[in-house]
Amino acid sequence: MRMLRAEDAEAVAEILRQAPQAVFWPEASVKEVLEWKGSLGLVIEAAGKVVGFLIGRQTTEEAEVLNLAVAPQDRRKGTGGRLLQAAVEEFRTRGANRVYLEVRESNAAGIAFYEKHGFWKAGRREGYYRDPVETAIIMQKRFEDSRER
Repeated sequence: MRMLRAEDAEAVAEILRQAPQAVFWPEASVKEVLEWKGSLGLVIEAAGKVVGFLIGRQTTEEAEVLNLAVAPQDRRKGTGGRLLQAAVEEFRTRGANRVYLEVRESNAAGIAFYEKHGFWKAGRREGYYRDPVETAIIMQKRFEDSRER
C-alpha cells in the first residue's frame, strides 16, 4: 500500500469505469482532490498495477471517505478492507473522532462491507446519487477517544 499520486489518476478512473456502484470521477477530478487540504489517497498495487484505491478527506475532527473501489478481478480478496482500515487509522492518527461515508441504498454488499468494518447507518440523503438517481445511506464510525493509542 502506498499514497495515491497524480500519475495514478488514469488507473483510478479505469477502476471506476468498472465499478457502477461507485461515483465516477474523471482523471482531472482525482488530481484535484489530491490537492485539497486534509486529503488522503491510498492505493494497493498488484504486479505493478493499481488494483484498488481510497480517497478521503479530513476537516478538523471529522473525516469522510469520498470514493473507494477495487478492480473487478481483485475484489473479494481483502483489498477494500485493507484500504478502509488504513484510512480509518490514518484519520484517527490525524485527530479525527469519526469517519463518514455515503453508499448507494441499493448497494447491499457495500453496506454489509462497511458494517463489517464498524460503520453504522446514521441517516439518508434523498436523490444524492446521479446516473441513476438514488438515495444515499450515510454511514459513520466513531472513535471512543481519537487521542488514545
